[in-house]
Amino acid sequence: MNTDQDKTGAAQPFEIFLVAAPGLESVLCAEARDRGFANPTAVKGGVTVTGGWPEVWRANLELRGATRVLARIASFRALHLAQLDKRARRVPWAEILRADVPVRVEASCKASRIYHAGAAAQRIERAIAEELGAPIVKAAPKPTGKNARKDGAGDTEAEDTRAVQIKARIDDDLCTISVDSSGESLHKRGHKEAVNKAPMRETLAALFLRQCGYDGREPVVDPMCGSGTFVIEAAEIAAGLKPGRSRHFAFEQLANFDPALWQSLRTGGTTTTPTVRFYGSDRDAGAIAMSRANAERAGVSAWTEFTHHAISDLTPPEGPPGLVIVNPPYGARIGEGKSLIPLYHAMGQTLKSRFTGWRVGIITNEAALAKATELPFQEGGVSVSNGGIRVTLYQTDTLP
Repeated sequence: MNTDQDKTGAAQPFEIFLVAAPGLESVLCAEARDRGFANPTAVKGGVTVTGGWPEVWRANLELRGATRVLARIASFRALHLAQLDKRARRVPWAEILRADVPVRVEASCKASRIYHAGAAAQRIERAIAEELGAPIVKAAPKPTGKNARKDGAGDTEAEDTRAVQIKARIDDDLCTISVDSSGESLHKRGHKEAVNKAPMRETLAALFLRQCGYDGREPVVDPMCGSGTFVIEAAEIAAGLKPGRSRHFAFEQLANFDPALWQSLRTGGTTTTPTVRFYGSDRDAGAIAMSRANAERAGVSAWTEFTHHAISDLTPPEGPPGLVIVNPPYGARIGEGKSLIPLYHAMGQTLKSRFTGWRVGIITNEAALAKATELPFQEGGVSVSNGGIRVTLYQTDTLP
């Protein structure tokens, strides 16, 4: 076994957990399979794959739908806190963490004899501090009530932005220890400064595009584009751009990080010039300016077009048909969207009368609003929490 293999962990595959917005696990699983990750399996809350540290880095760099990437570095039975303390000290922390980089530990307990998450976290913190000497940063309390997110993306960030997060999950007396290799949530691509007041997260947008059958070879239209997320994601996919190309990750602070190998992953692969264009429009002139600036920063402005007009003025672009995808306004609670029914009806009439041959995807939280469009939606539809509101993707086949 050579030193390169030892350093990268390539010769010792382990389980990697790709966090997904609950409800979209199977969509992320399909993406992981298409990207060549080994043994992708959809489970509650995400997808498991196997690989070494280069696959951890590549998952952060290439997967559009993952919220974060957890490297599962140890797993053992722990029936009481003393046993947890003893076995946590056996984890080869020095092979993974650096003594000069702060660490924070977050623990959860379920159906286990160890039931106090705070005490469990303290034991692991002590093991790391005493065995490695790394400084410990206390985890910020998770938001609760109205401030809590339910979309799988609201993980607390470290007060010290350099801190690496260790996650310990004790379930049925089995303790699984993971390293959060991502740091900030992966929807933060690193090239989007301006956002609208109710933005669609990039990770959700990418999975919704995939669920609609988008593969980068057809035009995409978003008639209520906000900050341009759907249009920019579609253009990046068509161009073969890596979603993590513009940002840093927590794994760059780990002891086993290989800068040269990472650079080869970042610069490897090929990009292409899209053969179609991507269109956004909005009645808010500020949203259009925002979208254009975001597309410029993402490097896709040459293939995107943003226009200021109402949805009643929407017409299909020249060229082949493709996908219309839209995240229109909706009420925070069921029933609050009644005032929006005329807007949905007008949108549906515009699409039915002018977009023959196109497919449509609409994200909303009320079946009544989707029904108001009078579009021929398929049965079912994936549901997910977006900013704490349960929404469903309603899809059509090709419009007659």
